[in-house]
Amino acid sequence: MCITRQVLEVVREQQLVLELAGGASSDAEESAELLFCIATTTFGDVGWDGRSGFAQVGGQAKALFSGEASGVPIDPECELVRLPPDLEFSEIPHRFLLSDASVPCRRRECSLAAMVSILERHQNRIVGVVSCWDRVVLHGTLPGFGHSAGMTSYLKAHGIRIFDYTRFAEPLRAQIRSNAERLAEENGIEIQFLRKSNLRKEAVVKKLLTERGNKPGLVCILSAMEACQSYKPWHDKNTHETFLRPDRGKCVHYYFYFIDPKYGLCYLRVPTWCPFRLQFYCNGHNRLAAALDKADIGYDLVDNAFVAIDDFDRAQKLADGLDVRELHNLLDRYARKCCPVIKQLGVGYHWSIMQIEYATDIVFRDRNALAPLYEAISRTAIHAVKPEHVATFLSRRLTGNFSAELGNDFNTRIQGTRIRHHMGPATVKMYDKFGRVLRIETTTNDVSFFKHHRNVEHRDGSTTFKLAPLKKSIYSLRDLRQLVAAANRRYLEFISALEDPTVGTKILDKISKPEHDGTRTYKGFNFFSYDDRDLLLALVRGEHVITGFRHRDIQRQLPRLSSSQTSRHLKRMRVHGLIKRIGHRYKYYVTEFGRRAVITGLKLRETFVLPQLASSATA
Repeated sequence: MCITRQVLEVVREQQLVLELAGGASSDAEESAELLFCIATTTFGDVGWDGRSGFAQVGGQAKALFSGEASGVPIDPECELVRLPPDLEFSEIPHRFLLSDASVPCRRRECSLAAMVSILERHQNRIVGVVSCWDRVVLHGTLPGFGHSAGMTSYLKAHGIRIFDYTRFAEPLRAQIRSNAERLAEENGIEIQFLRKSNLRKEAVVKKLLTERGNKPGLVCILSAMEACQSYKPWHDKNTHETFLRPDRGKCVHYYFYFIDPKYGLCYLRVPTWCPFRLQFYCNGHNRLAAALDKADIGYDLVDNAFVAIDDFDRAQKLADGLDVRELHNLLDRYARKCCPVIKQLGVGYHWSIMQIEYATDIVFRDRNALAPLYEAISRTAIHAVKPEHVATFLSRRLTGNFSAELGNDFNTRIQGTRIRHHMGPATVKMYDKFGRVLRIETTTNDVSFFKHHRNVEHRDGSTTFKLAPLKKSIYSLRDLRQLVAAANRRYLEFISALEDPTVGTKILDKISKPEHDGTRTYKGFNFFSYDDRDLLLALVRGEHVITGFRHRDIQRQLPRLSSSQTSRHLKRMRVHGLIKRIGHRYKYYVTEFGRRAVITGLKLRETFVLPQLASSATA
């Protein structure tokens, strides 16, 4: 199968993130039809309103995309658009800059010989690929009850003394208990109290499911004494004010496990003490399995991984079709059923994202096809991935102000091995499932770690469209999926470069040879030279991949270089194709070829040559 990839080169600093999911032959005289998948909602001034899922393309953007009338919507999921034949295509990173429509461009083919991925290289051994949510944990909070000041205001507004807070909460606790007992009696089950904290609830539920089956309905109700949020009445003798202060305590929590027709096995955790913060869990693979059943598509689901699906393309569309409004209605319905106090309090729950995982599963035909590939990649990646690479995977800049934990770890488990790259609350993991599925997974327990362009409301009522942290509301799930899917894709491309030694040999051979620009010859690069190594390492820092870099950025990172030396090195890297200049500005970005060259060089130097020299020295 002949595969080509064409990537849009742009030269103006108006950011737009695009990933090409398909291509057309560059020999065609007419306009090429390319399938664009817009990876994040970073549309800038293209016209995206920050609320809908579409970009209203007009002006220069309209001319760039299709030449049709302005106002043409482009679906950020997948939209087939027609490109003018005079556009330029070349290798560049995933973050693009929007070009002027008047800039003369040219088209050329970019062969995948130097950028082929694992999916294409091993396509005969791969059954299919599917990406979907894995573990999803949501929080439900009552507006005004989630903080001490709001709870104090509620008590005062209803004429309840602050020191009667306990008396106010006790009847509500009794109401939740009686409701749990009623639901258990109606469904013919008993409430099981877990006295040991180390007893896994999943194991208890799994045992019950083997006896009960997977028919929809309430599976069981578990209860346990666990920590909870609470408030403590307080009187300030200096200000003579009485109010509630945040406090921690313990109370009985009920776990309502049920099988939902659309979301599969879920649970709702309900505390018996005010302010009644709920926790909801579901798994995206269970939701996809239910959708496949409804669509009459065959599959084989083992634990939380698909080892076979009859139609992977349709399965991916079903996985991407999560309706957040439908999910919101489901959450409210279960909250009313399991936590009836909200009716008495006259409030509803606000749902936010607490913890989430997004998995890309590459399904191989058998264990023999995956085992050697995974062994080679996992052992190499732990050495080759540096902090700046982790930042790049997660679309973040690594600056001196970053103080959270960042690094890699490699674990050997009963099920196999796992490599994990973490940066603050976010991680990128890779492991094999059941010897047949190569899983790349991005997880986070704080979605505000990720940033995207959106409307930011200010206290004076005005709004500004700018880069800002992602909101924790469940309505951010659509934007979050695009961000974490892009992280999985970047990591897949990184390990693809590690896995192919023939491509690496060609790349190193090219950059090590002298190049001539028509006026003078520039020497090649040597990864074992102190100066060249530091220069190349400076190129692949996370902030440069995302926003590009200038002359002063390189000089700041390599202060031993003079201004003229830095300029000559930039010219040398441009001649060798490692970097490219943005339009008529003194700003550069690292090319796809440059990124792969540095990765390959680091792999060769740190995982083969240096260990061999060290072992020879000790022998």
